[in-house]
Amino acid sequence: MPKIVFLPHHELCPEGMEVEAEQGETVLDVALRNGIHIEHACEKSCACTTCHVVVREGFDSLEESDELEDDMLDKAWGLEPESRLSCQSKVEDSDLVIDIPRYTINQVSEHHH
Repeated sequence: MPKIVFLPHHELCPEGMEVEAEQGETVLDVALRNGIHIEHACEKSCACTTCHVVVREGFDSLEESDELEDDMLDKAWGLEPESRLSCQSKVEDSDLVIDIPRYTINQVSEHHH
């Protein structure tokens, strides 16, 4: 069974966490099932970037992102070459190391001065 290591995130999982994942389950669902509340404003329909994560290890084991996901990712805060939307990233047979960015577009836009 593949494992996902969530790297420490200052709010969502300060200590980091290593969890087991089912093949075919999305990274977002694995996180939510384990109490890591990654934001998902569009209810997992690939219509926003709030569940953006960076796949530090195991990126090549994921199915390639489709055009819709790529278009959404272009809007993500802190985009990196290994960025994915966690609601679209299905676990295959490899372990993953996931880095949850410090901010999402929603959080940035909600902090009005």
